[in-house]
Parts: sequence; structure tokens; C-alpha cells
Amino acid sequence: MDTIERIITAYGLSVVGGIAILIAGWIVANTVSRTIRRVMGRRETIDPLLTGFVASLVKYLILAVTIVAVLSQFGVQTASMIAVLGAAGLAIGLALQGTLSHLAAGVMIMIFRPFRQGHYIEVAGVGGTVKDVTLFTTELATPDNVQIIVPNGKVWGDVVRNFSFHDTRRVDFALGIGYGDDIDKAIKTVQGAIAKEKRAHTEPEPLIVVGALADSSVNLTIRVWCDGGDYWGVKFDLTKAFKEALDKAGISIPFPQRDVHLHQAAG
Repeated sequence: MDTIERIITAYGLSVVGGIAILIAGWIVANTVSRTIRRVMGRRETIDPLLTGFVASLVKYLILAVTIVAVLSQFGVQTASMIAVLGAAGLAIGLALQGTLSHLAAGVMIMIFRPFRQGHYIEVAGVGGTVKDVTLFTTELATPDNVQIIVPNGKVWGDVVRNFSFHDTRRVDFALGIGYGDDIDKAIKTVQGAIAKEKRAHTEPEPLIVVGALADSSVNLTIRVWCDGGDYWGVKFDLTKAFKEALDKAGISIPFPQRDVHLHQAAG
């Protein structure tokens, strides 16, 4: 009991003070983080990804300062502690250099911003809509709503295909007609189907040319511009419209064909 009393007398106030500092630091960190999210979120010019990244970074910095203050409460010399942490940090950095590279990549992503929240991208062999960028990972959601977590190092070190960066996109079609069909008539029929599609842009003008003389068909190459958000709707609807218009005009879309020659062996 005497030993317990001495410990309580010697360290009781320090323990209470340390707990108080820890609780206060945790509250301040969360409050400041929420405030940053709220203030930055009001500005439409600030990307939500940047808002979340800055709020997360500030929160962890405040918590780091809180831990140093708690250790100081117990008489730990911060100068010597910083030296020890520096040495430990070097050792940990060597052991976790891959993880730290993801952190550095996250910072670079926030600085150069190759994509924004809501953009559809392909990177590191996967594709999806950008949901969030944290200190170490980038979160994507596939069109069928599957979550994909990609380390920031792979995102920054790989080629990023951003399908949402520009306001407009080009929809490409390859349409085959029979060798016996009238090419000019087929082109006019396709032009008429495109003219009925209100989402298709007239500038740049749609392109319809003979792209290839294939084995079983004459292939028309068709290129139509539209708003980025209308890409799939235009592609699906025009594909259906082309088939219906060509059928009505009496123009065939041939099946793949192959000629087989049989030779009778002399008997």
C-alpha cells in the first residue's frame, strides 16, 4: 500500500494531466478536421478530394503534437525524444519505404490532381469512378458498384486514363454492309439516323467513311461527338438506330462468310 501511495503521489497528477491532454487533443483534432471539411466544402472551386486529404493530414498532425505533449507531461525530454524518434523514423522508413512511397504519391496526386472526385478513370489495370483519395490509397467504384482500393504508389506510377476530364467524347462505330449494297445509300441512311439523335453534336461534324474492305463486308467507320455524360446512351441508342434504319432501307448487315471448296479425289 505504501508503494502504491508513493506511485499515486508521484505520478497521479501526471497521469491525470496526460489523460486530459490526450482527450483534449483528440477533441481538437476532430473539431479542426470537421471545420476544415465544412469550410472547404462550401467552396465549389475546391475539389472534395483535396478537402478530405487536407482534413485528414491536419488531424494526424494535431494528434502527433498531442502525443509529444503527453510524453512531456511525464517528464520525457522532447529534445532527446525527437532525436530518438528521428533515429526510429529512419529505421521505420527503411522498413516501410513502400508504404511511405504511397504517402508521397498521395501528396503528388493532391498537388497535380490528375483526376477529381466523380471522374471515371482506368489505372493499374482497373477502372472505376473516383470516390476518395486518402493518405495511402485511392478508392474507386466500378460501374456495378464494386469497391476497388488502389495504393497511391501504383496510381502515381502508372498511366492514368481519365474518361471524364474533357466535356465531350467521341463515339466510334464499325458498321458492316454487304458488298452488293449501295455504299452512298448506306452512308445517307446512317446520316439520317444520326440527325435524329439530339444528343449527337453537329460540331465537330459526324464522320462516316469506308474504313475497310473486310472478308465478308464493307466496313463503315462512324465517329460521332457528344457530351461526356451521354457517351453510353448515344452508343447504345445509335447502334439500335443504325440497325433499324439499314433494315428499312433494304441494306444488309452480312454474317461472316467463308467459301469452302471440295475436291473429288480421282478414283
